[in-house]
Amino acid sequence: MKNNEMFEIWGDVVSIKSLVLSVVISVVTTMGMYFIAPSHDKTIGLFFGLTGAVVGFLISAFLIKPKRVFKDQEKE
Repeated sequence: MKNNEMFEIWGDVVSIKSLVLSVVISVVTTMGMYFIAPSHDKTIGLFFGLTGAVVGFLISAFLIKPKRVFKDQEKE
């Protein structure tokens, strides 16, 4: 498998390396925030987990650059 090979998943073309990296980042931040939440209230744990998911998304968005190439076609 080439390093820049792309695959179609859910109607979008992605790099498997970037996809796996973003999933790992999101899982680590989500579960990390969930486990550091105070254990006396489940609602707080949910809030911390959701915050971790957003943080993971933001980290992935800044680290992984889009690989799409748009071509402008002239209208005839």
